[in-house]
Amino acid sequence: MLVHLSVHNYAIVEHLDLELQRGMSAITGETGAGKSIMLDALGLALGDRADSGVVRPGAEKADILASFDLDDIPEARAWLAERDLDHDGPCILRRVITSEGRSRGYINGSPCPLGDLKAVGELLIDIHSQHEHQSLLKPDTHRRLLDEYAGSQELARQVQLAAQRWRQTRQELQRLTSTSDEQRARHQLLSYQLEELDNLALGDNELEQLEHEHKTLSNAEQLLGTCRQVLELCSESDAGNVLSALTNSLNRLASFSSQPGALGEAANLLASAQIQVEEAVGELNRFIDHFDADPQRQQLLEERLDSIYTLARKHRIQPAELAELQHRLMEELESLNADDQASERLAEELAAYERHYQEKASELSQLRKTAAERLATAAQQEIQTLGMPGGRFSIQLQPGDNAEPHPHGLEHVEFLVSANPGLPLKALAKVASGGELSRISLAIQVITAQTSRVPTLVFDEVDVGIGGPTAEVVGQLLRRLGERGQVLTVTHLPQVAAQGHHHLFVHKARDSQETRTAVSSLEPAQRIEEVARMLGGVDLTEESLQHARKMLDSAQA
Repeated sequence: MLVHLSVHNYAIVEHLDLELQRGMSAITGETGAGKSIMLDALGLALGDRADSGVVRPGAEKADILASFDLDDIPEARAWLAERDLDHDGPCILRRVITSEGRSRGYINGSPCPLGDLKAVGELLIDIHSQHEHQSLLKPDTHRRLLDEYAGSQELARQVQLAAQRWRQTRQELQRLTSTSDEQRARHQLLSYQLEELDNLALGDNELEQLEHEHKTLSNAEQLLGTCRQVLELCSESDAGNVLSALTNSLNRLASFSSQPGALGEAANLLASAQIQVEEAVGELNRFIDHFDADPQRQQLLEERLDSIYTLARKHRIQPAELAELQHRLMEELESLNADDQASERLAEELAAYERHYQEKASELSQLRKTAAERLATAAQQEIQTLGMPGGRFSIQLQPGDNAEPHPHGLEHVEFLVSANPGLPLKALAKVASGGELSRISLAIQVITAQTSRVPTLVFDEVDVGIGGPTAEVVGQLLRRLGERGQVLTVTHLPQVAAQGHHHLFVHKARDSQETRTAVSSLEPAQRIEEVARMLGGVDLTEESLQHARKMLDSAQA
């Protein structure tokens, strides 16, 4: 339960330290004194959104700290332990908001995101606001309240997740199958193109070798003619050739028995040149002897090159890029084959998700059906005690018309009411007046709170629109809830305030410069005066004090 609340520089609160106890604590005060400010600050410690406007004017930051005793909340202890946030003593939630609008959250001194504050806060405290009866007009609220009463929130979450998985899988499957015609056409084209490339069977470096050989064969006559002309110049010309000229030159130099050094070097070079020319002549002769200017071979080369060039032109690429194209097309074809396999896999997953959804949704429907009967009976009894004698209440579970898994389950949940005897049951929005709606809302909130595992319940002026004997019944209901845990009730009704086990009085403290909100825990005598004030007297009279004393004595009895 909530054992301590510390608020500093929040709105008109400068410093506020509250020690809270088990049972029902009534929170009262004059209009505008700031009764709800305390609960708003508590909401910030529980992860509610905030802006810089909540910081008290002139202060640098607002600082809210809430301490909870976890002895009766094993779920919260387990949540903290899973995140290594547990420690001995109370659980301390802290929220700091700066005047610049920055916000920080802490759990047991460790910084945390606001989502964690909200998550653990939902295990610690449940706040019912005065505006909640307006949300009771929405079917979504009906479904949520029924699931809370049935204790099926986790199952409802599983149903929602199952529907989401089914929908996501179907969307992915539709994405793959929506382009199936295009994919089939593309698959056929790729298969045909790869078949052409496979049939071509272009080898590594084959194109370069073919082009070189073809160029050689294409220039065969010119090449042979040139070789013969060189042979003629080097060795075969009768008019004079290179070899004969070198031989004559060497013979003339050899006629001198004693040669100067330079002439000897010249003779050596000429001899070397003679040897190289003779070797060149030998190579030319071997080339001519072994050269095969085969026309058939040339034709084969031209046909092979034509096949390569034609296929390259078909794909609008250079012939040398055909191998890369083949690799790229093969990868694309494998991707399309993978999509086909993925479609089959997704179809199987879709069927499995639908079976899982139907199993969980059917289980949820059964829980809702059982709980709806109990909740309707309990709510009808309560609204009759809350000033609606003869009123009837029913919960309709209408099968959904969805042909596919729906996140909210197999049925629509709607609360129906008949405010007066003899009138048919109709939807809340069509029947209930403002006062009736608030009483129905309070009855449902009280009943669902009885099944809540959260030990601290907060009711923020949920008794608006209620008065007279009904107000006393409301107080008794809240007191009953307080006996099983902790209830904090902000109220303007003396009948409700008198039922509290404890009484907190919110008031404004003024000095010459500013006004602050303060909270006092009232002693028995002070409670009598506060309840008398709430009964309507500006000036307390003996009659109002006696009435207040009687109300308090009756409540405590």
